[in-house]
Amino acid sequence: MKIKLETLQHQTDALAAIDKAFPGMDTMSHDPNANYIYANPLINYRYNDKANIDIKMETGTGKTYVYTRMMYEMHQKYGLFKFVIAVPSPSIKEGTRSFISSDYAKQHFSEFYENTRIQLNVINAGDFSARSGRRNFPAQLSEFVEATRQNANQIEVLLVNQGMLHSKSMHRDDYDQTLLGGETSPIKAISATRPVVIIDEPQRFPRGKKFYEDIEEMNPQLIVRFGATFPETTTGRGKNKVTKIDYYRGEPQFNLDAVDSFNQGLVKGIDIDYPDMPEEQANNLYKVKQVKAKELVLTKGGKDYSLSVGENLADVDAGFEGNITYAGGTDRELSNGLSLSKDMKLIPGTFAENYQDEIISQALDCHFKAEEENFLRLNSGDNAPKIKTLSLFFIDSISSFRGENNGKGWLAKHFEAILTKKLKKLIDRYEMAIDDREKEYCSFLQATLKSLQSEHQDVYAGYFSEDRGSSDADIQAEVEDILSNKEKLLSFKDKDGNWLTRRFLFSKWTLREGWDNPNVFTIAKLRTSGSEISKIQEVGRGLRLPVDETGHRLNQDEWQSRLSFLIGYDERDFAQKLVGEINDDSPIKLNQEELTDDMIKLIVKAKQKTDPKFDEDQLLDDLDDHNVITRSNKFKENVELDGQMMTGYDALCHLYPELVQETKVAKDRIRDKNSKDSTTVKLRKQNWQQLKNLWLQLAKRQMIRFDPSVNQDAETVARNVFNDSDNKIFVLQRPQVVHQEVVTDENVASVRETQSDYSTEFLTMNYGKFLKLLAKGTDLPVNLLNNLMIKAIKRLKNNTNYINEKTLGNLIRTFNNQFNERIKTSYSYEPLNFSSSTSIYNAKKQEFVDSVPASVLGVYQSESTSDPTYLYDRPPLRYDSADPELKILQRSYGPKISVFGKLPKKAIKIPRYDNGTTTPDFIFKIETSNKPVYVVIETKADNMRLGDEVIKTIQQKYFDQLQESGIYYRMATSEDEVHQLIDKIQNGELKPDDIANSFS
Repeated sequence: MKIKLETLQHQTDALAAIDKAFPGMDTMSHDPNANYIYANPLINYRYNDKANIDIKMETGTGKTYVYTRMMYEMHQKYGLFKFVIAVPSPSIKEGTRSFISSDYAKQHFSEFYENTRIQLNVINAGDFSARSGRRNFPAQLSEFVEATRQNANQIEVLLVNQGMLHSKSMHRDDYDQTLLGGETSPIKAISATRPVVIIDEPQRFPRGKKFYEDIEEMNPQLIVRFGATFPETTTGRGKNKVTKIDYYRGEPQFNLDAVDSFNQGLVKGIDIDYPDMPEEQANNLYKVKQVKAKELVLTKGGKDYSLSVGENLADVDAGFEGNITYAGGTDRELSNGLSLSKDMKLIPGTFAENYQDEIISQALDCHFKAEEENFLRLNSGDNAPKIKTLSLFFIDSISSFRGENNGKGWLAKHFEAILTKKLKKLIDRYEMAIDDREKEYCSFLQATLKSLQSEHQDVYAGYFSEDRGSSDADIQAEVEDILSNKEKLLSFKDKDGNWLTRRFLFSKWTLREGWDNPNVFTIAKLRTSGSEISKIQEVGRGLRLPVDETGHRLNQDEWQSRLSFLIGYDERDFAQKLVGEINDDSPIKLNQEELTDDMIKLIVKAKQKTDPKFDEDQLLDDLDDHNVITRSNKFKENVELDGQMMTGYDALCHLYPELVQETKVAKDRIRDKNSKDSTTVKLRKQNWQQLKNLWLQLAKRQMIRFDPSVNQDAETVARNVFNDSDNKIFVLQRPQVVHQEVVTDENVASVRETQSDYSTEFLTMNYGKFLKLLAKGTDLPVNLLNNLMIKAIKRLKNNTNYINEKTLGNLIRTFNNQFNERIKTSYSYEPLNFSSSTSIYNAKKQEFVDSVPASVLGVYQSESTSDPTYLYDRPPLRYDSADPELKILQRSYGPKISVFGKLPKKAIKIPRYDNGTTTPDFIFKIETSNKPVYVVIETKADNMRLGDEVIKTIQQKYFDQLQESGIYYRMATSEDEVHQLIDKIQNGELKPDDIANSFS
């Protein structure tokens, strides 16, 4: 299996934000060293914090991808070629190195930046060690510093962690060699290159502290920070104390916060669980009163218990099993590695082996529940690619796992016993399977059991910091697989067709940062981590969206993925803390006492997506009409709304649910064991049965058959595009620089920006690759494209500089736009003689599914009254937009509506002529005097975009051919429009044939 990197929209948006915020190149400088070949060209406003850039991206959304691509972009556009990536720890450094140097990343970026490569120079501890009595610079440092601009196709990147950057080795100046003809200090040599510095995890590099001072010593022209969390700064004291996030420009230039990441489905949802324990055990709780290097003081019921280094916790309470002593030291640890802090709570019962066994058992239940779903892929169409399922266990002691003399520790033995029992039970269930995919899963389980029972099992593996120096071949193979062989871990079979069964990983917090694998579906903490790290960071190793066995990343619309996070009873408030962290990450703070300017702006901005004319005055007038606020925008204490009494703040949230949607994580995105928010929605089968005959028809696959003239149309469009009569398609490409200057006009200061070419050299592409990408982007024959290119280049006086990325993009975009416009009605749907499963229908069984993932109906939920005609159990209602979706669902309809409801994503899968599929939003079954009428509704904003018009054309064409079956289609932009349409049909005022044309 090869991972396929795909450019996601939020990553493209981040890159666009960086490009917009970039201060441009200084081409007017009189600096005599401006063209120094060992250094980056000069950037406008260099060495100025106000020109630096902050990019806020939540864990798991691909910030490493964004800053890697940013380096390629800045090199291509501005000639910048020296970048330093500063990371907090060796583990994050290893994760970054692994990504940038991976074959799949190199392959991906080569498609956009031909012939350009990154030379990654990584500095590790020990690289500065003196050899033969001489103190020399590491080769990778020399490579970075002394590389020149003359190698126009190479980007030099120095990757270093903060400990290495702060080390004496980086700052001393007594080396026995020089760099750049005279520099004897590594940090000064780096400074001479005028680097662009990328800071990963900026909260670990706060301004004014020692690690940031190291960054400043490199004298970067520009700093770009990437992270989910940024450092805070505090001013004032007492009542005047103000704490705020320390952004360079007061706010991030791109902000993908935790709320957006979870609500938009850019990361997995989370289910948090823990084994219960008897009330007596749960109440047997000790609190850390004092923790020093040589003494630990616990307290319970007003009595203190003091422990010196080496003394056993079992002397305080026999419930502390496992021969655990106080180790003390600078980390204030127990002998099992648990770091202690003041006020920390310890429950002896959670230290028992049988309690850890219970966590392991529950974690394996979660693992196999996810694995069955991911392997079988029911209701995902025929032969949907499988998804490898991994689980990660955090433990507190390597000895419990590895044991003595290369043996197995007690934890490994317990894990094997529990896993063996569960495997045998699953194999018994699948041994008599008839379905091919189920037979294949049984084979996978049998191979797992066989490996587990062998001398050198390959089912589970561990990675601990102590492993780095191990000489044991089996241990080194495990470590290599975990750290470097991501694609092997994600694959089901090796090159010889043998099952790869390794999917359970163990670590002592070593994998808590830096390492990631998108297919981790279960994380189990067999002991609290102790340290007060971010809860988002703790779940971060499992947040990334999974990939299937083809390497394709699956978004939440394609496949709902959730992370099961298992913890101990002593952390049972984890879910509440995690939700609090996520909501606190929203830039808008909700005030329940008054309507703030930020709250007004947020509501107006959200409403304008569907109603461009909506403004602040309309909002305030509406709230006045409902008696929600006072003249000074304070919320009234008692407001009557829809027959219920509530506070003014609650009334605001009811009238404008967008406020909560934009600032709070959706309820079912994070659940604990007591949560009533379901991740699935149950179908009311009796209502869906009323649509059974209709669905038998809709389930039949249809093929797009283009008119015979289409091939000729494609050639005609291509010839017209290549003629380039406006001289806008074939263009020359040079690196661009942006020049900004402050101008004053009528006493008003503003920034004027101009763009100009940076150098006299043109950017070009290899013709073979140009042609290959052109054929891929247009679906036109290579021979035709080659002939058209030959004619075009001849017309351009044989100037091959026109063969570049801009020309390529112009050709593909212009051809596809013109061709799609031309053929949008030049095709028909041809039914095929087989049916296919969709998100709502099992074609093999010819029946509707029992339930669907809640996310395919909508991200958000709203309480509502029950409606016997609705297609699903309610409350709650699931929806994606408050207007018009939620309003359509909340309206009451007449007695002639026998059933209605929202259609799940991918419920029908209408083929699109421009690739992909589409499904409308709603269906209504209306009883009339003759026969039932089925009305299918697609909802869009009033200000429809071009893409919405395309969807309307496709869906209209598809349903027009089904009108004999009583199916009619409409696109609507408001709930009033839908309500009027339904009323007219019920009252006989509108003939079915006129449905599509009404209100047009």
